[in-house]
Amino acid sequence: MTTTSAPATAARTAHPLRVLMCAPEHFTVSYEINPWMDAATPVDVQRARAQWDGLRAVFERLGHAVEVVPAVPGLPDMVYAANGALVTPQGSVGVRFLHPERAGEAEAYARWLEQHGLGPVHRPVHVNEGEGDLLVVGEHLLGGHGFRTGEAAHREVEEVLGRPVTSLRLVDPRFYHLDTALTVLDDDPEHPDVAYFPGAFDEASRRTLEELFPHALLTDDATAEVLGMNAVSDGLHVVLSPRAQRYAQQLEQRGYVPVPVDLSELLRGGGGAKCCTLVLRR
Repeated sequence: MTTTSAPATAARTAHPLRVLMCAPEHFTVSYEINPWMDAATPVDVQRARAQWDGLRAVFERLGHAVEVVPAVPGLPDMVYAANGALVTPQGSVGVRFLHPERAGEAEAYARWLEQHGLGPVHRPVHVNEGEGDLLVVGEHLLGGHGFRTGEAAHREVEEVLGRPVTSLRLVDPRFYHLDTALTVLDDDPEHPDVAYFPGAFDEASRRTLEELFPHALLTDDATAEVLGMNAVSDGLHVVLSPRAQRYAQQLEQRGYVPVPVDLSELLRGGGGAKCCTLVLRR
């Protein structure tokens, strides 16, 4: 493995992003497939939409291009666009959800990508929940497994994209996707940078992360338990939960600019800023 991460004092530069989002038009918590969901408590749909609109506005204010896939009735979790695919210069990989409640999202996202010049989209054989568990960090492609995406999916992605996937095992059910426990702060191959919560990973995966990113920012349980790690960075600005105050301080010390966005209503479905954002890398 190559230790290419940058020191904490590296200069920070914002890079424009092209992202895909899905408005929470049909968002609700009508079933429970992760520890954050409570179907017994009604969702404030108007508040969820207002918070999502706020996130979109922040992205646009930062100079990022935002595209929106139409929401499909009966798919309340489609708002979590990160789970819709993995889009890279080497190709686009679709998804196959573990839970049948989300199965219909896969083809909705694949069709949108193909209709907008981001196909063909590979329809996976193995369970693979998109950017929730597959994160690009420079030349590295990190793959989470343990709760949703399986290791077999990592090998499938390697074959489709022609690039290796570093598998990381998640061991805390609160952090069922990799993007709930690790933030890609800078995916520039010249100075990749990440932050992660060590307690979400098994010992072997922690050793792997230490080797790959010796200068990584390490966070604590207080940050992780408010899904503070579920953040979106453009290399300078980091859009994150306002409840992750300690994390914001750590980011400032490393030269990043925290941009708090309240998504508390969408957190009730188990997602924050990153879950609502699929990066289109073409």
